[in-house]
Amino acid sequence: MQALHIIKIGGNVIDNSENLHRFLKDFTALDGYKILVHGGGKVATQISETMGIEAKLVDGRRITDIDTLRIVTMVYAGLINKNIVAQLQRYGNNAIGLTGADGDFIRAKKRPVKTIDYGFAGDLFEGSINPQNISKLLDGGFTPVFCALTHDGEGQLLNTNADTIASALAVALSALFETTLVYCFEKKGVLQDINDEDSLIREINPERYEKLKTEQIIHSGMLPKMDNAFTAISCGVKAVIIGHSDDLGQIKNKQGFGTRLSK
Repeated sequence: MQALHIIKIGGNVIDNSENLHRFLKDFTALDGYKILVHGGGKVATQISETMGIEAKLVDGRRITDIDTLRIVTMVYAGLINKNIVAQLQRYGNNAIGLTGADGDFIRAKKRPVKTIDYGFAGDLFEGSINPQNISKLLDGGFTPVFCALTHDGEGQLLNTNADTIASALAVALSALFETTLVYCFEKKGVLQDINDEDSLIREINPERYEKLKTEQIIHSGMLPKMDNAFTAISCGVKAVIIGHSDDLGQIKNKQGFGTRLSK
């Protein structure tokens, strides 16, 4: 099986041009097949404010009404995605910028209204990802760059969580490739002490994860990320790595980059 890295970046990379350029150079230098997944950083919120449209968030989740959907489509699929693709071409990486609608790669269902109406937010389901079509791009020498937009198959674009997209891609493609999922964020990885960057925990298996939860070393916002990561591993993903985008160049050294989660 060919190796495949699926790497997700967030606002700490997207919102800083120096960080982004450094990351994209390291990303280009990675051996083998690779896919990049990105969100929108703060740009969509800034442009919303410029256009007089108030960004609505509930518990950190964006309410995607029709005006917001238009903005995130312009920003995610246009401004951010094409800037990333152009920079990757500059570094010799033949990237292709995509939404889930392109090539029917990723379908989603509009989130049902319960206590909160999230508008045009899309939730993934079993069979959302089309791994055969994506593998054709990889085999053709392209590097897919996915933004956080999907579609419902009925002509409607949907705003979908980028972490969820990255995890679903890794699970679906693990049947065809030896897949490693990498989350780049603002810390070096999972830390024994959140205030000490030198307290990096290099490896975590399910047993150690339960212990770290009991000790309250891993808690709050990290819990859903970690739960999703171990779910992906149980579904066939080789490993999930959480680390800082600045350190991506060290990924070839298994002891050099982030926290590795495995069985």
